[in-house]
Amino acid sequence: MKAYQYLINIKLKSTAILLFIIVLIQACSSTKYIADYQSIVKKVTIDSVDKKFEEQAYNYVQKDLRPASKFSIQVPLYNLFNTKNGRYKTNDIKPFGTPPAILDSTLVEISRTQIQKFLKSKGYRQAEVTSAIKVANKKAEVTFSAKPGPAYFIDKLTDSIPNVNIRNLYLANKAGVSHLHKGMQYDEDSLTYEREQIYRIMKENGYFYFLRPYVNFDVYGAEPTSKTNKIDLNLNVTEPAEGHKQFNIGYTHMIIAPNPDGFPDSVRYKLSKDTVNGIIFTDFSKRYRRNPIVRYDFLKQGELYDIRNENLTYDRLYELNIFKNVKIDYFRRDSTSNKINAVIQLIPQKVMSNRIEGEVPFNGGTVGFNLSNTYTNNNIFRGAERFELQVKGGLQSRIGNGAKPFSDIYQRDFSISSSITVPRLIIPFYNPVLGGNGMPHTTFSSSYIFALQKDVSVRRIFINSITYDWVETKSKLHSFTPLNFEYRFGYLDPNVDAQTVLNNLYYSTLLGRKDLTLGMKYTYTLNANKLNEYRSFVYLRAGMDIAGNMLQGISKLGGKKSDPANNDPAKILGLPFNQYMRPEVDLRWYKHLGGERQFVARLNAGVAYAYGNSVLTGIPFEKQFFAGGSSGVRAWQARTIGPGNYDRGLLRSDTLRKAFFGLDQLGTMRIETNLEYRFTVAKKFFGATLKGAAFVDAGNVWNLRKGESILLATPTLDEQTVFKLNRFVQQLAIGTGVGLRYDVQYFVFRFDVGLKLKDPQFTGSDQWVIGKFLSGAREFKNNYNATHGPDTYRFLQYNFGIGMPF
Repeated sequence: MKAYQYLINIKLKSTAILLFIIVLIQACSSTKYIADYQSIVKKVTIDSVDKKFEEQAYNYVQKDLRPASKFSIQVPLYNLFNTKNGRYKTNDIKPFGTPPAILDSTLVEISRTQIQKFLKSKGYRQAEVTSAIKVANKKAEVTFSAKPGPAYFIDKLTDSIPNVNIRNLYLANKAGVSHLHKGMQYDEDSLTYEREQIYRIMKENGYFYFLRPYVNFDVYGAEPTSKTNKIDLNLNVTEPAEGHKQFNIGYTHMIIAPNPDGFPDSVRYKLSKDTVNGIIFTDFSKRYRRNPIVRYDFLKQGELYDIRNENLTYDRLYELNIFKNVKIDYFRRDSTSNKINAVIQLIPQKVMSNRIEGEVPFNGGTVGFNLSNTYTNNNIFRGAERFELQVKGGLQSRIGNGAKPFSDIYQRDFSISSSITVPRLIIPFYNPVLGGNGMPHTTFSSSYIFALQKDVSVRRIFINSITYDWVETKSKLHSFTPLNFEYRFGYLDPNVDAQTVLNNLYYSTLLGRKDLTLGMKYTYTLNANKLNEYRSFVYLRAGMDIAGNMLQGISKLGGKKSDPANNDPAKILGLPFNQYMRPEVDLRWYKHLGGERQFVARLNAGVAYAYGNSVLTGIPFEKQFFAGGSSGVRAWQARTIGPGNYDRGLLRSDTLRKAFFGLDQLGTMRIETNLEYRFTVAKKFFGATLKGAAFVDAGNVWNLRKGESILLATPTLDEQTVFKLNRFVQQLAIGTGVGLRYDVQYFVFRFDVGLKLKDPQFTGSDQWVIGKFLSGAREFKNNYNATHGPDTYRFLQYNFGIGMPF
């Protein structure tokens, strides 16, 4: 049924226009709030710097000196909330926007010095930078003029590495890691990179006590007074008094604290002395079995110390989600030993938790509530197995015409689900090697869903599945469900009107069907680990859901004849089974625009195609697609767009429209696209960051062929729901809007306002409903409500949610 989001049916149009006017006025008047001796920096220019270094050089201009973009509303917002009596406030500063860049000669000098140092570090050893300030009408322009002089290039590369083993190790890896080569322009960043790479190589090859300061460079000919622009570099790896030694891992002692408070100083505990495979395991909490924990110690006895194995141990033990703190220390038995013993101290976190969530979705015609309780146990079998049990229920009621809330309940939903997730791949006759890039999981899940639509139907669904999740690399995730079993049965209300059934035959068939589904799923995800980073990348989530092929094969082997095209499908255990394929893709392009600004373009598309045993009965109700909602076309509620040009107003019967009220508008094909610009409004806003977004969304759902329509008995409307390339643009729903994201680091609370631009349920120019919103909105809505009731029309859609929309 319709997944209503939080909705607020209020008028914001006048307020929004007024706020826009105020901000526009504020944008032109910043100078009036400063003292007569002050000026606002409107422009900063850096002349005569190589183009490839321009952006980096600008970063050395002090932040308080950088003017805001001409199109930014940050300064106008700041002016709106932080001025009083014609001046900027000096206290009680509100966390909105950013202040204008006020000229400060000290900051100009610091910026000049930093830019000059930067140019010298990039090989322009004779670089000189001067600054000039031009002021007019309390507006300032700052210009930094550079005389970089000649660039210096590396002429000779030598090294002084007295330790033969280290020198050989460096030379063996040099080709793959070094940025230094003869003839390159001198760059101090390359020297820093070389030092870091040598340090990494040493720490990966047993040199436990190796430090970064051991790596340094002698630079010859780099003096600004030098007559030549050539530099000689000599790499030094200095030797400590005891020399550089490689170390092997001795034994590892894993110690688990008695409780989440850690290890008390005043109590002594008896450590275990039993060593198995080089690991001593002591659990003072008595909560954990040994093998599931020590499995993720990658510091193996006898192997060379490798910092990658140390980091891998940290990562996997944290990913078990049962320890709140992991600490690894090392010690040597004596100064002559080449073995280091590891001590892994683990502090457990709380095992059990319970979360209650609720919402009150409502709009002009309905009100309801959803309530859920989720119990979690992160260590149910003492091996970091995560057990989760969720119970969820909700009601939806019609309101209006004087009816009291919940006096006309038309929808009831209830579900109970449980899952057990084990932190490894449980595969019969095969023990896969644990991935070094992420924690693998096996999940066993089961759920029961009950949905009642008053005077229409009751649906019950049992779902059971086994899923394997593993990590190929940090950016490549795989999820495979080899077994997904679903048993669904529903029935129509005995009192449902016969004419309603005939006019809504396909929908009635979907809701009243009894069948089995046995299939498998696979999903591949690329770059999910980058979603919270400000960088440019492509995100992909592609999946395939296939069902029925195995049962079809079993049915044929049994020799039973069937004719699905003539309503005689093959059956297993007395029930027909579903046969379909359902590919879906979510493709996004994230473009970093500097700072905390980002542009996102997204395409979400999917197809559900029934064949074989389901050629007549079609795709199951729950497997069909919908459009709209807080993560789709946000100017519409979820499940209220399409399919195609479907218009419920063409149903002339008030009784029929009332029966259809609240029923999902579904299709077997979906295309949605989103364009969103993201930016920061306020860095410190009630203890969090307030971010903003502006977006444009478009999309719809369609049916792939005739007969899949929710109005099978109405051929004209059935035709309007089918996807046709020549009608694609005509059938698109388009909306725009703005949103706020309240980012408290671990959660993002989201509020979006979507405005309908183009509505495909209408025809011709009437589809561009934005014209009606700007002129004649009240009359348009009254006419719509009269012909489509009990449905009502809203130009604005308000969406609340947790997390980013995509």
